[in-house]
Amino acid sequence: MILNRREAIVRMNELGKNEIPFLFIINFDQTQSVVLPLEEATNHGIYFDIQGFTNYNHFKPVLSKPIRFHKQPMEWARYERAFQQVRTELLQGNSFLINLTFPTLIDTNLSLKTIFQHCYAKYKLLFKNQFTVFSPESFVMIEETGKMSAFPMKGTIDASILDAKQVILNDEKEKAEHFTIVDLIRNDLNQVAKGIKVERFRYIDTIKTPFGKDLLQVSSKIAGFLSADWHSRLGDIFFTLLPAGSITGAPKPKTIEIIRAVEGYERGFYTGIMGIFDGKQVDSGVMIRFIEQKNKQKVFKSGGGITIFSDAAAEYQELIDKIYVPITIARNDSDGKR
Repeated sequence: MILNRREAIVRMNELGKNEIPFLFIINFDQTQSVVLPLEEATNHGIYFDIQGFTNYNHFKPVLSKPIRFHKQPMEWARYERAFQQVRTELLQGNSFLINLTFPTLIDTNLSLKTIFQHCYAKYKLLFKNQFTVFSPESFVMIEETGKMSAFPMKGTIDASILDAKQVILNDEKEKAEHFTIVDLIRNDLNQVAKGIKVERFRYIDTIKTPFGKDLLQVSSKIAGFLSADWHSRLGDIFFTLLPAGSITGAPKPKTIEIIRAVEGYERGFYTGIMGIFDGKQVDSGVMIRFIEQKNKQKVFKSGGGITIFSDAAAEYQELIDKIYVPITIARNDSDGKR
């Protein structure tokens, strides 16, 4: 079932050409891929929910017991050393933005299946009993007309903060990060499509969370048009764009080299992509918010973009803050809460 890069490209091109709906899952290094007709996914223990398009219709039991979820973050000293390595590369001009990530051990009474069933996210995946994803981030969408759109997402803030919109839009670190990613994604799309335009730049979306706290998110929309035969080139298109710019940095080749040297672990399918071709159009997401089962332990992988404006302590805290499950539990009426 696991395909190498060349096998995955050929398979995606073949299924696309014949307009056969399929699921694709590609790891960060593009060395391992799963490409399956949609009807075969459940036979392999793979379940997906992509903005409501899903192959999972099982009964979802109500959660009534308290959730146990404890993080065991990496030591601050280790993170700071890695941060300083990244900062040195930035100051030397070897990169303008580096996405630094690390694994964190978690202790929870939630199974991967339960997390998949109950979490809130645009892009969800349960891959056997190996990992689950609940990602808010789109990679690219392709409409039936051949219009391809990307939605780089950089910059999130608690909406309850005073003047939150202006705070996030005026933050120099967030601004630099967003400008860099938009430029990178625009260049990436230009390799496969024509007429590339930034249709919306640094717009604000309000995200409702299950915890009663709203978040403001900064995104942009970049779009262009593929040639009429795009269905038959889906493998070539996607592997040209990978890895996703938002989880690497710029310039991409040198930044990937830095990431591998500094992180010191295998990302695996974390920060890869997942998506579906329904026979006419494509929707895909970046696999962040990622929990992996390793023997009897669960590992949550997280991180963030580093620029010369970044503060080590703030980035360390962001890595920790991103370790969560967006799930609520049922409460009794007597609690007075819903």
